[in-house]
Amino acid sequence: MDELVKMVAERTGLPEAQAQKAAEAVLDFLKEKLPAPLAGQLDNLLENPGLTDQASNLLGGLFGKK
Repeated sequence: MDELVKMVAERTGLPEAQAQKAAEAVLDFLKEKLPAPLAGQLDNLLENPGLTDQASNLLGGLFGKK
């Protein structure tokens, strides 16, 4: 989660406290919209930096980015 908050703060110019709230709001939104099995994995993904990198690479590949 810290990595996500840092990225939000850097990309938006928001103070870290506001970036934290923004990241939490987005995660809550995703958890509501994603199918339950995927939504349940979001917290695990954010707590494990190795998984975050793998997911980023996978999603980038799906959207044509490398």
